[in-house]
Amino acid sequence: QNHTAIPVASAFFNSLLEGNAMAIYVTLMNFTKQGLGSVKDTVKRAEAAKKAAREAGATSKEALWTQGQYDIVLISDAPDDATATALLLTIAKQGNVRTQTLRAFTAAEMQGVLDKVG
Repeated sequence: QNHTAIPVASAFFNSLLEGNAMAIYVTLMNFTKQGLGSVKDTVKRAEAAKKAAREAGATSKEALWTQGQYDIVLISDAPDDATATALLLTIAKQGNVRTQTLRAFTAAEMQGVLDKVG
């Protein structure tokens, strides 16, 4: 196993999360049968999703194609859950991917949460 990848990945994600005033979302995606049938367009679709995110007031920070349980991991941010949900539903309704979205917290945000723990 390549353990040097962990610090590299950590530095990458820290650079995405630093100084972010908007909520961060990690979306795990799997291709549908339709998405696999047109898999050669996946990079073009990711670019279209970036544009749609900007138009919705969100940011598609990074799309990563992965091996293993998920085909794509999308890192995005949005001013609120409603904006993020609308964006992800717009992506999902095209029928190329199924999504599972996780709200992510920076260390500073998590500390704010912990400060409220009794």
